[in-house]
Amino acid sequence: MQPRDLSDHAPYVPGRGTEEVARELGIDPEALTKLSSNENPFGPSPKAVEAARKAAPEIDVYPTTSHADLTEKLAAKWELAPEQVWVSAGADGALDYLSRAMLEPDDRVLVPTPGFSYYGMSARYHHGEVATYELTAEDDFAQTSETVLDYYDGERIVYLTTPHNPTGAEFSRDAVREIAESVDDETLVVVDEAYGEYSERPSSIGLLSEYDNLAITRTFSKAYGIAGLRIGWAAVPDAWADAYARVNTPFAANEVACRAALAALDDEDHVKRTVEQARWAREYLADNLEAPTYDSAGNFVLAEVGDATAVAEASQREGVIVRDCSSFGLPTCIRISCGTEEGTKQAVDVLNGILAEVAEA
Repeated sequence: MQPRDLSDHAPYVPGRGTEEVARELGIDPEALTKLSSNENPFGPSPKAVEAARKAAPEIDVYPTTSHADLTEKLAAKWELAPEQVWVSAGADGALDYLSRAMLEPDDRVLVPTPGFSYYGMSARYHHGEVATYELTAEDDFAQTSETVLDYYDGERIVYLTTPHNPTGAEFSRDAVREIAESVDDETLVVVDEAYGEYSERPSSIGLLSEYDNLAITRTFSKAYGIAGLRIGWAAVPDAWADAYARVNTPFAANEVACRAALAALDDEDHVKRTVEQARWAREYLADNLEAPTYDSAGNFVLAEVGDATAVAEASQREGVIVRDCSSFGLPTCIRISCGTEEGTKQAVDVLNGILAEVAEA
């Protein structure tokens, strides 16, 4: 007995956790600064923590009410009908729902490279095929409509990430419009806005009233700081919003996650503080790191360091965990998450020391 052929399924490679690295190095986890997973350096909203505590005694009950409450609150915030909000277990869950709703066996999807590996993974789970469009360092990883449409060949789903992980580049709203208008009628354009709160550009959610071939995914993992609860959502056109009832997993968004997300939506000060800190950290990294960096609209900065694996491992030994981007196909780059002021300055000092040693060798 064996599972079906999964040889085309490359596993997702997450940033290394503090506990894992601490055990490997034989040191106290408190001595490490983790800047590898684009998490919120301020943690979750205190309001979300309190809501999670209050919800804990009620986890014997299915999250019917909390799911409906979160759906309605998101719909009101974004001026959508509740049916247009697909709440899910992380934004990954929303990507799966869209694959379930759209893909027939052997349908193709178009994904960016480098990019989030789960786009292709989700398609393959549903017996789809994967094509790629390339973002290149030579063009500063520019995301334009031409970048996508030059590769487009009638795929059923086209994925756009803005801000893009791991580069931080963005699509303009005009580019999203052009892509939505240029693809075939039966092609869905999915705009992944996991880092949307950090961007100064308007969300593509505002385009849903104009296009029925557009969907936007968002998450509470980044700016809201509740990655550990796995809660996200998709915004979809009203024309086919009722497909959610046929493709969603029963009660996939759990009670504690829904209640925490509801409370996090009310804590605008926490999100504002988080976004302002990310803006400061991006500028500090760009101005002070002794390595070329790329402009970013996310809560991270991509830097060219030569041998990314060697630099990331040396940084880890010095107490700062950054992301080796070899798994993204960028073996000369590391990604540094925006930390607190103290953590960001520590990262710059450590990395500059390592880069100086490399230059002298």
